[in-house]
Amino acid sequence: MLKALILLLLVGCAHKVHIVTPVEPFSRKQYEAESKNHMVTSQGEATTKATLEILKSGGNIIDAFVTASFMISVERPQSTGIGGGGFLLLYKKNENKVYAFDFREMAPVLSRKNMFLSKNGTPQSLLSQVGPLAIATPGLVAGLFEIHQKWGKLAWSELLAPAINLARVGFPNYPHLHLAINDRKHVLASDPDAKRIFFKDGDAPLTLGELIIQEDLARTLELIAEHGKDGFYKGQVAKSIIKTVRSKRGILTEKDLRDYKVKERVPVSSIYKGLKIFSMPPPSSGGVHVIQILKMLENYNLKKMGPQSVGAVHLTAQSMQRAFLDRATYLGDPDFSEVPVGKLLDPAYLHKLSEQINTEKAIKAVDLNLVPLPKESTETTHFSIADSEGNLVASTQTINGWFGSGVIAKGTGIILNNEMDDFAQKVGALNLFSAVGGEKNLVEPKKRPLSSMSPTIILKNESPYMALGSPSGTRIITCVAQTILNAVEFEMPLFESVAATRIHQQWQPDKLKIESPFLNQKVESELKLKGHDVVHEKLGCSIQAIQKTKNGWIGVSDPRGEGLALGN
Repeated sequence: MLKALILLLLVGCAHKVHIVTPVEPFSRKQYEAESKNHMVTSQGEATTKATLEILKSGGNIIDAFVTASFMISVERPQSTGIGGGGFLLLYKKNENKVYAFDFREMAPVLSRKNMFLSKNGTPQSLLSQVGPLAIATPGLVAGLFEIHQKWGKLAWSELLAPAINLARVGFPNYPHLHLAINDRKHVLASDPDAKRIFFKDGDAPLTLGELIIQEDLARTLELIAEHGKDGFYKGQVAKSIIKTVRSKRGILTEKDLRDYKVKERVPVSSIYKGLKIFSMPPPSSGGVHVIQILKMLENYNLKKMGPQSVGAVHLTAQSMQRAFLDRATYLGDPDFSEVPVGKLLDPAYLHKLSEQINTEKAIKAVDLNLVPLPKESTETTHFSIADSEGNLVASTQTINGWFGSGVIAKGTGIILNNEMDDFAQKVGALNLFSAVGGEKNLVEPKKRPLSSMSPTIILKNESPYMALGSPSGTRIITCVAQTILNAVEFEMPLFESVAATRIHQQWQPDKLKIESPFLNQKVESELKLKGHDVVHEKLGCSIQAIQKTKNGWIGVSDPRGEGLALGN
């Protein structure tokens, strides 16, 4: 079982809260750390330790980012890997500047708009979730290599050494990976390479504690260590990827691999409660909607209502609902269509959205109307890193669903993504996370699918204040926003800000999801009276957060998982 959550419940007056004892005991020491110099939080214990060692041995924050990326690719094969892609947000203290890099997957050149529709126009969701057509062109290795070329300090091969060793020596099967293997065992069992890694004697899935050894992946990483990104996008690895995909009647080509481009983009930003929020721009929808949620709530005195009070939850749910309506309507790949980021974050527009919130009753999705924009004047992992110089990294990476497409490139150990499911199959169709597809997110060759990944960096008085992010599809947006609300609006300590029970409302389906452990029963009853359709559901978020303190850094790895916060 995953570690139990911490629940902050409203008791008596608005500001009086207490922590309910978790159902299962856990060591807070694993999930929270303080340091004067460096801090790393990730979803992998081995990843956190190896990344911190790179910093302690003289590597800079980009070296640490590269090491963390390759390590987590080995340690969490169900969530991410070199067969996927991601985003990086980087704060460089000496420049007082935040950079955004997009190494998101791209649709193959042979993609077409109706490729996941039957002859009568019905979405065929399994085609975009499992198998060769689900695979988009991976961008992770290109992103890591090019960013290291720009700012790295240590030798590229040195940064891959810990991941190569972990893949070859192995690590014990842990609860989340065990759950993912069993959930996807029928898909994995159909692939000989997957069976060799995740099954015992080719029959039963590996049990808890048994070693996960990825020898083929270790050899692939050695080629990448020797040849840089060409070790992935050219040569024998590239040939194996294409041969495997084409043998299964997929459409990925060697040209797709050769032509992949990393994009540097301008972060979205806004001022919230005197803090400057930076987050990922399109093709991620995350940054835009994290900011929208916060700004819609800024004029309401949530602090007076109290954390997880009826009023605070009601208003937060409505702000989420409105943000997701905008997501379905306006967001897509900015290289293919206009995405009106400036309008969506215009203060006057956000003020109008805030005014449209009904403070007394829930608004049903069918009754929620778009507010006119002002005229011109889309499974995952996350880690956060801070160094002794005040630089910050927030990076979210993914192969999308558990074990991506379920296809492993023969002889390479590379699990290929199912990122094509993040496109809209047609307008109004739902993806793996029940997100509604909009016209701007339809499939086109070389297009990047819409994402919800929300790596976020916050500055206070032009100095680093916080870095955070999370996995879990569309829930990323609301989990990141709530963590910021908890820390900034409710002034909770970082651990409690991360651990508090979360809610999620994404317009469609029109449900107010509350994770376990549940809110106070009285609070839930009153939310239902206000018209909310309350359901209980695990949201899957695993926030990895770092915050600046007067003595250095505090880091928190979400106690819902098996991660680790560590500093020195």
